[in-house]
Amino acid sequence: MRGWLSKFIHRKRRRFCASLVRTYREISSASVDELWLKVVDLTDVSWHPLLKSTNVPYGLVPKPGLIYQAVTRFSPIPIRIFVERVNPNEMLSIRILAIPGLEERVTYKVESTVCGTCLSYSVTLRGWLSPLIWSLSRPYADRVARSLVDAVEQAALPGVSGKKKSLNDSCFDF
Repeated sequence: MRGWLSKFIHRKRRRFCASLVRTYREISSASVDELWLKVVDLTDVSWHPLLKSTNVPYGLVPKPGLIYQAVTRFSPIPIRIFVERVNPNEMLSIRILAIPGLEERVTYKVESTVCGTCLSYSVTLRGWLSPLIWSLSRPYADRVARSLVDAVEQAALPGVSGKKKSLNDSCFDF
């Protein structure tokens, strides 16, 4: 028993590996289908605070095993994104392969609740570079879920009415 424990401790001493996990949740008045269509539209990343564009052809539906490239707003160097898991109208899990020493897994979950549609955005960083990258990317990661919900709600507004109603407007204003 002591031999097994010493191998485990010795193995952990040779390699430093940090793991950071953070989940953000937002409630939206949009439907599950509207949010899901925005999440799986890999060509439109205008709402994302870090991504600028992708090389995905228009209309491509994400499936497990799909690998595509994205360009960030800060660097012209493309990063590779791997689609790990897709449950239609529920969950999309992707892995971002930017640099050696860092593994980032992002999961989007969409579910219907009594209060509206709940969007969960979960980020997991693993590797020895994760504390440094997390300190740089955290302000942007904080905004991803809110930006996605805002983009879906803004797209749905022109279809319902041409102008935004304020709280002071009554139902008889024409």
